[in-house]
Parts: sequence; structure tokens; C-alpha cells
Amino acid sequence: MPALTKPRFDRQELAGAFGDIGTDLPLIAGILLATGLEPSGVFLAFGLAQIASGLLYGLPMPVQPLKAMAVVVIAGQATGGQLQLAGLMIGALMLLLAYSGLLDRLQKIIPVLVVRGIQAGLGIALARTALGLTGREGHWGWIAAAVAVALLIWLRRHHHLPGALLVVGAGALWAAFYRIDWPSLAAGFGWVAPTPAALPWDQWLAALTLLVLPQVPLSLSNSVIATQRTVTDLFPDRPVTLRGIGRTYGVINLLSPWLGGIPMCHGCGGLAGYYALGARTGGSVILYGTLYLVVGALFSGAFQEVLRAFPAPVLGAVLLVEAGVLLLLLREVPRTPLALAIAGVVALVCVFAPQGYLSGMIVGCILFYSLRRWLPPPARAPG
Repeated sequence: MPALTKPRFDRQELAGAFGDIGTDLPLIAGILLATGLEPSGVFLAFGLAQIASGLLYGLPMPVQPLKAMAVVVIAGQATGGQLQLAGLMIGALMLLLAYSGLLDRLQKIIPVLVVRGIQAGLGIALARTALGLTGREGHWGWIAAAVAVALLIWLRRHHHLPGALLVVGAGALWAAFYRIDWPSLAAGFGWVAPTPAALPWDQWLAALTLLVLPQVPLSLSNSVIATQRTVTDLFPDRPVTLRGIGRTYGVINLLSPWLGGIPMCHGCGGLAGYYALGARTGGSVILYGTLYLVVGALFSGAFQEVLRAFPAPVLGAVLLVEAGVLLLLLREVPRTPLALAIAGVVALVCVFAPQGYLSGMIVGCILFYSLRRWLPPPARAPG
């Protein structure tokens, strides 16, 4: 395995540190509001997981809330205790898959062309979420998001003034003057110790059926397989293995509930977001995690005011750039109509079908193996 890259803490890494906030913050806020979980434990566990990921991989390897589980909880169909129990269960399952070698077998079976379609499907889903966030602020939100996206693209290679610092900084200043209730923020300041989860062991079957089973396909396709492929795409000199990703996924979820945290995973969208905003080492993830540690340690009593520091159009702009990086990976698909059609079908199934990522993976594999005699030889990810 290549030597780890030493984390940097320069302007580029600070700018890149905001590459995944458009995905993470709305999900965490939704979970906290829906469950009443203690914010200090959620933020502290999330921050520690980010820092550990940055140190272990030496890359901007993201840690994100488990999306399928989050959607069920935010919809009011499961409790916070069930969510944390489900995190333990899926963590144990992922460790079993990693150490048994089943993840490596999946990598050999699932063609890179299908993974490209999954990446593109996630890009479309992120773009759709970004448009929803931006639309919350009316026509001024659309104008602000358009300006933000233009700045992020125009300044993406500017080392002295990274676009993300300018955009996020401007959004935070606007929120400071026009949105944040400073007396409420001051009233919520102070240390709140995290408390371990009170796990409802008698509800394990509900946690399994409501939360774990819907999450597994998304985790296998996006959190593990597509993330490993995206590392290979963006950092070809610093490859990681499926087994390694599965191990950290599992360990994070086995530890998180004992701090009062929520289930987490890696994700190719977050990696693309960090990269798009300038991150190239684990320093960006460490900086991002430190932000959550500060919020969890000192401001968890006023977390709703903290959320106001990130206006929806800024989050939407970051998500749009993140989506663009994933969609541009379609350039690596063989330039034949059939190959592009298969990748496109996989992407659309991922976005619109029930259990989309599992369905997309299955449909893509069926199409690939049925039609591969007419396809150019596929380039496979290193094993």
C-alpha cells in the first residue's frame, strides 16, 4: 500500500473542507429534529469520525450520515434508538463482508461501466437536491446560487483565493448579519457531555427491516464500490481497497452509538465534493471534523442557530459542483452508443426506481453481461 500523504492545512484544504457540507448538514439537522437525539453526541461522534478518516487514509475520504436510514427516520417511521441500533447492526455486517472477502468478490463481478452509471445516478440525485435547497429562498436564492456556482468554477484553480472560501465566507457573513439570533446562540453556549445511546435491543427486528435492509444496497453500491472507484479516478497514485473501506465503515458504526452518534458511511459524492473545491489530502476532512467537534462541544445547545450560518443557496451551489464532478466521470465510459446507453440506464434506474441503487446495479450487470460481446474491453479497478 502506498505511503500515506501527510495532511496539509493550507487555504486549498480549508476551501475543500466545505465540499460535503451540502449533503451532511441537512441530513443531520433532519435527524436531530425528528428524533430528539442529543446534538452534542451526534456532532462529536461525526467530527471524530471525519478526523479519523482523514488521518487513516491521508485523503479527503468523507464520512456521511447513512442516507437511506436518514430518510426513514426523518419521515417519522423509526426512532432515534432504532437508528443507533441499526448502525451497530450494519457496522457488524460490513465488517463480516470485508473480512470474509465478499467485498473483493463483488468488485470482480460488477463492471466499471455499471459503477460509472451509479456515480452518474448519484450526481443526478445530488443536483436535484441542490435545486430543492436553492428554491427555498425564492428568486434571490437562484441568483445567489448561480453566482456561487460561477465563482466556484472560475476560482477552482486559484491558489490565493479559493472559490469555496469566498462563497462560504460570504454566506456566513450574510447569515451573521441577517439570520442568526445572537442572544439565542449565546444562551446555548457551553459544554454538554455526550451520553451513550440507550439501545432498544427488543426492537432489533424493526431496526433490521425498517433501516438496515433498505440501507445495504446503497452502502454496497455507493459507500463502498463507487467510493473505491472514485478514489482510483481522482487519486490514481493513492489507491484504497474495498476491504479497507469496509473495515472503516464497520468500525465507525460499531463505535458511534457509544458516544450518542448516528450511523455513518463513506461516499463517492462527498469525495467528489472535496476534490472539486480543492482538497487533496486528509487535512480538509480533519478541518471539517474539527468544526463539528467545536459545535458539539460548545454550541450543541443552540444547534438550530448554528445551522443558520449556512444559507440554503450556498449549500445548493456546493452540491451542484459536487454533482458535476460525478457526472463528468462519464467521460471515462467507452465512447460507444451502447456503453453510454447502459451507463445512462443505470443512472436513471438509480434515481427513479425503488431501491434505486440496488436496482441499478442489478439492471446494469444484466445488461453488461448480456451485451458485452458488443462492448469494448472494460477497464477494471485494481483489486
